[in-house]
Amino acid sequence: MGFGDLKSPAGLQVLNNYLADKSYIEGYVPSQADVAVFEAVSGPPPADLCHALRWYNHIKSYEKEKASLPGVKKALGKYGPVDVEDTTGSGATDSKDDDDIDLFGSDDEEESEEAKRLREERLAQYESKKAKKPALVAKSSILLDVKPWDDETDMAKLEECVRSIQADGLVWGSSKLVPVGYGIKKLQIQCVVEDDKVGTDMLEEQITAFEDYVQSMDVAAFNKI
Repeated sequence: MGFGDLKSPAGLQVLNNYLADKSYIEGYVPSQADVAVFEAVSGPPPADLCHALRWYNHIKSYEKEKASLPGVKKALGKYGPVDVEDTTGSGATDSKDDDDIDLFGSDDEEESEEAKRLREERLAQYESKKAKKPALVAKSSILLDVKPWDDETDMAKLEECVRSIQADGLVWGSSKLVPVGYGIKKLQIQCVVEDDKVGTDMLEEQITAFEDYVQSMDVAAFNKI
C-alpha cells in the first residue's frame, strides 16, 4: 500500500485519485492517518488536483489539534491504494518498520490496543450523540455566485473543484453559468446544508482556496427550509 512518492507530481496524482470519492484517508472523521499523509506532503497540491487540495486545506485547519485526533499514526506504507508502493522517504520508512519489530514484549501492542479501545469508545460516543439528536434538522437552501478571474478560466474545472468539497450535511444541487460582462461568466450553484454542520464561512473558505480558478464567492440567496 502507499501513494508512491508524495513529494512528486506522480505521488500527488495518486493521492488525488484516491480522494476522489473519500473525505479522509481512513474512515469518516479526521484521524492520525490524515496527519501522517499530510505531514508527508511538502505543500498544497496544485489547483488541478482539486480532491487532494480540498483534503489538504481541510486537514490543515486541524493543525493546532492534530495531536488529539483519533487513531494511531502508522507508516505511510500502511495507507493508500493496495496496488501502489510507498516511496516517500524510503529510508525513514525502513527504519520505522525495523522499530516496529518487538522481540521481547508487547508494550507497543498494549499501547496499540489501548489506542484502539479509546478510538472505539469515541466513535461509540459520536454515534450515540447522533442517535440522540432530534428528528427535525434545521436546513437552508443557499445559492452561491462563484466568480472566475477572467474569460479564459476553465469553468468546467472550476465547477468540478467546487463540487469536490464534501462535508456531512452538505448536498450540491443544480448549477448554471451566468454572463457578467466582457465575455466572463460566473458559476451559480445551489446547495442544501444542515445549519448546525455547514455554514457559509466554511463554504467560502474552501471554495476560494481554489485560487487558480476562483476570484471570489458571494451568497446570492439564503432561505430556510
